[in-house]
Formats: sequence, C-alpha cells, structure tokens
Amino acid sequence: MDNNYPSGQPAPKTPTPVVSSPEPTPKKEGWRSIASTIAVLVLAPLVAIFMIAFVFQSYQVSGPSMQTTLNNDDRLIVWKLARTWARVTGHAYIPHRGDVMIFNQKGLPDGDKQLIKRAVGLPGDRVVVQNGIVTIYNHDHPDGYQPDKTLPYGKVIGDTEPEIAQQEWVVGPGEFFALGDNRNDSLDSRTFGPVSADQIVGKLVLRVAPFSQMKRF
Repeated sequence: MDNNYPSGQPAPKTPTPVVSSPEPTPKKEGWRSIASTIAVLVLAPLVAIFMIAFVFQSYQVSGPSMQTTLNNDDRLIVWKLARTWARVTGHAYIPHRGDVMIFNQKGLPDGDKQLIKRAVGLPGDRVVVQNGIVTIYNHDHPDGYQPDKTLPYGKVIGDTEPEIAQQEWVVGPGEFFALGDNRNDSLDSRTFGPVSADQIVGKLVLRVAPFSQMKRF
C-alpha cells in the first residue's frame, strides 16, 4: 500500500476545526436588559395585587370594639387563602368558633364598612343574649353553654352591661354570629344579626405592630 508515512507509524490526525460563536453585541445585551427590567416592573405589581386579593393583606385597627385583644392603630396580617379556596371549590368558608374575622358589612348607620369581630355563633346555633351573658344552644349543647366562659378567648371579655330584654338569633347555613370583645362598645351581630360567610374577607393571623405586642392568633 502506497503512503507517505513510515511503516508502523500512525498517520497524524487532522486537526478538528474550532468554530467560535460570536459574542452577543452590546446592542443585543442592552435590549435584553431593558426587556428584563420591563418584565419585572410589569409582573411585580401583578403579583402584589394577586397576593393582596387572594392570599393575605395588611390592615390597621380603627376603633375600640376589640379591646383588649386589639387596640386602635394596631397593624394586622389577615389570611385570605382559606376563604379564596372555599370560593374556588364552591363552598362557604365558615370560621371556627373564637376566630377573629374581617368582613364586609353593608347598611350601617355610617355606610358600608369592613369590621373586625370574633366569630362566636356558628351555623345551627341559637344565640341568646340576656343580662350581658351569651348562651349558645345547639345539637351538642341542647341545654346551652356560655362560650365566653368556656373557651380560651373568654379571659379577654370584660363585664357587659345587661340588655334591657332578652335577644336571640338563629344562625343559618353559611352564616356566623360576630361579636366584638369590648361588648360595651361594639357594633356587631347584636345590631345587624348573623353575618353571611360570603362577606368574609379573611381571618386574623398576626399582629405585627406595635412590635412589642407582636402576636399570632
């Protein structure tokens, strides 16, 4: 076999050509940076709006109706995700007894407002208020019981001025009975009756200010 290389020695390999990709031009890099900045500026507000509408939101207390649990100007974090999920799945979001809820209330003397109160009565309850005492009658307690005296939140409820006459309400499906902890200075279900669960904004989960009184709920 005729070749130009000594017998027994391998032929030298042909070098593989190296192809280098051109570096992006400064102009392209500039457009990419601008596009990334615009995307962040557009998406950040949308994410913030989504979180506020469906997940959590900051609120500030106005008024004394939840003293001494909450005071005027306290800053709160309200959790909305459970309410959002209930609406997505087509179910009413019913709080647990004792939860502190934020809800929309229409037809108040000074117009529509968002209120913060404690869920004391739940669907199926008959709520009786007499002589400043709240009594709940239901399937589990046919003889009645007093949640202010038996549940942990009761230690923050002060003495309540006696009502002139006995009042009672039946809490229907998809409703709850809302009371302020400061019973002597609270506009609540004793005035406007049980609250529809559709009016719920969310549940109080955290007080963030004042920082010395930060607390989980």
